[in-house]
Amino acid sequence: MLREDLPLTPAAAGSVVRARRVVEAVLDGVDPRVLLVIGPCSIHDPRAAFEYADRLRGLAERVKERLFVVMRVYFEKPRTVVGWKGLINDPDLDGSFQINKGLRLARKLLVELAARELPAGTEFLDTTFGQYYADLVSWGAIGARTAESQVHRELASGLSMPVGIKNRTDGDVKVAVDAIRSARTKHLFPSLTKEGAPAILETAGNPYAHLVLRGGAKPNWDAATVRSARAELRQHAVLEAIMVDCSHANSERQPERQRAVALGVLAQRRAGQDALRGLMIESHLVGGRQEPSAKPLAHGKSITDACLGWDETERLVLELADELGR
Repeated sequence: MLREDLPLTPAAAGSVVRARRVVEAVLDGVDPRVLLVIGPCSIHDPRAAFEYADRLRGLAERVKERLFVVMRVYFEKPRTVVGWKGLINDPDLDGSFQINKGLRLARKLLVELAARELPAGTEFLDTTFGQYYADLVSWGAIGARTAESQVHRELASGLSMPVGIKNRTDGDVKVAVDAIRSARTKHLFPSLTKEGAPAILETAGNPYAHLVLRGGAKPNWDAATVRSARAELRQHAVLEAIMVDCSHANSERQPERQRAVALGVLAQRRAGQDALRGLMIESHLVGGRQEPSAKPLAHGKSITDACLGWDETERLVLELADELGR
């Protein structure tokens, strides 16, 4: 089994669980820090990911009094039509779909991050892949394209870490709130055990399913939208915790605009909007993006959405920490 080949040590397991408890405390508002999920749009080169992780770990230590940093480690990419589906599905970037190799690379990376005590966050897209690495994840996500999917809501209800659920791609927030309500409840559904055997799984519900605003037809991190989203959460008596994804439609897919979004969110928080408890930022070693077919690929540069480069990332994270200290 993959878990036996790449085991999670007791010390690393403790690190993952402690990070989950901190994320829960931040979402509850008990921990006054802001949750910051930051990292590449997608992982395509584990070597560059390790380099990014080592830099991020040092930066996280510098801002730990005001920000709780989780590295964004996305192995799967939902495609509107077609395209590269991520490290797990196509690790060689050539359409050969060596999924066994991709799963091994993904778990190995997460094991190394856990050993470094750097929390990891990822999107759960394929409903079976998580069996191979969910024990290593401290924050999970259900994406905009799958928030309306019943099987993903069931999946979220059984995950052992807090799960952020994004609004639909058109900006519909109600769908995400409905998904949160569903994920909080008990479900029974057919799936596979860790050993790969078919079974009926029963979940207890995930009390830490929470809303992620990622924009839609237009950005949706403005104060009016945040107030409306919070009112929707309150109406249904679910967790009044909101994360803002500073990329995607909220930055109009221009990575440098993530700074203005993040600072604007913190300004709302200072003005009293305490439901704002998290930020997501896309960044990598090198700014911008490149085509997956580029020969040779530039080291540390995204092959999916354009990202901030490391220097801009470092400046922004330190600026956010300063703003939170005002």
